[in-house]
Amino acid sequence: MQQQSTRRPVRLMSGFVVQTPFGVDVIPRFEQSGGAVQIEWNPTSVLLREIDAGSRADVLLVTREAMDELVAKGMADASTRVELLSSNLGVAVKRGAPHPRIANVDEFREALLDARSVAYSNAGASGIYFGKLIAEWGIAETLNARATIIKDGLAAEKLLSGDADLAIQQISELLSVEGIEIVGPFPPGAQKALSFSAACFVGTDNLDEAKRFIAHIDDAAARDTYRRYGLDPV
Repeated sequence: MQQQSTRRPVRLMSGFVVQTPFGVDVIPRFEQSGGAVQIEWNPTSVLLREIDAGSRADVLLVTREAMDELVAKGMADASTRVELLSSNLGVAVKRGAPHPRIANVDEFREALLDARSVAYSNAGASGIYFGKLIAEWGIAETLNARATIIKDGLAAEKLLSGDADLAIQQISELLSVEGIEIVGPFPPGAQKALSFSAACFVGTDNLDEAKRFIAHIDDAAARDTYRRYGLDPV
C-alpha cells in the first residue's frame, strides 16, 4: 500500500497549455514522489483577472508577458521564475475530415474563409492573437459572422459537437481533445509562438514544496513529455 504523503498539496493556477502533458505524465510522477497538486485551469487572461481581484495560490504558470506583469506588480517571485516552454498555434479538424491546405499565408487565409465555421477562444492568448491576425488581414468581420467563439476551454470540442469544422488554438490544447486531427501549425508569416513561465506567488506559505514542484515540471522527463505534445521546452 502506498504510504500517504505528509506534504501539503501545491496549489497551481495554470493556463491550459500544459493540461495534457501534466495529466498523462508530469503530475503522476510528482505524485509518485510524494507530492500532490490542486490545479485551477483557465486562460491566462482569466487568471490575471482573478489575481488582480485577490486570488492567490502557491505557483502560477502563465504567458511570459503576463509573468513579467505579475513580477513587476510584486505578485510573482522573480527568484523562483523559470522560462518553461513555447507553444505554436495550429489548426485542427474532426478526425476523418478533409485537411485544408495551410502551407502558406494565402492558403491559410483561403482555408479560413472557406470554412463553414472556425472555433476559437477570445479569452485565451492564442485566440486574442488570432483575432488580431484576421483583423490585420481584413477578414475579421466576415469570419466572425459565422465563427464559433468561446470564452474559455478547448476550441477543438466544437469540432466534435459539429458547431465548427476548423479549430484554432495552441497545438498542445488541440491535442487535449480526442477525436480530432492536427492539420498543422500556422504557416510562416502567421505563426506566433507563445512562451510560458512558471513562478511561485510572493508570500506563499508552502514555498519549499512549491519550489520542488517547479523543479519537477522543468526536469528532463517533463521536457520529453512536452515535446511529445507539440511543445518546445526552453
